[in-house]
Amino acid sequence: MREPEWLAKAEQIARCFRATTKNQRGALHSVYVVLLHDPAKAGRWGLYVGQTSRDPDWRFDQHKTGYKASGAVKRFGVRLLPHLVDHLNPMMQWESLEIEAALANALHDGGVAWVEGGH
Repeated sequence: MREPEWLAKAEQIARCFRATTKNQRGALHSVYVVLLHDPAKAGRWGLYVGQTSRDPDWRFDQHKTGYKASGAVKRFGVRLLPHLVDHLNPMMQWESLEIEAALANALHDGGVAWVEGGH
């Protein structure tokens, strides 16, 4: 399974984001990105952008087991891509919501055809 060529571009886009509340007292939220793959559609690849107050690994496991899951992550989630967002986390909830939405939009505008989440 070969990962998509646009993944390096996605990392460049994510690296442009900054969290002003990173590591502040009470900063408990994280933004996370999941690599999606649908082998039934000619190797369709994409990204899911989410935010959580939990550990992103735990939240990914919740998606995969169906608990408060994104359908896209449950069905097509391959793995987390922490290197895209580790420089942001943890942050305050309000900022995680803003960055989640802005990052999803930026990734789509930057050439990732299939972007889920970001709400």
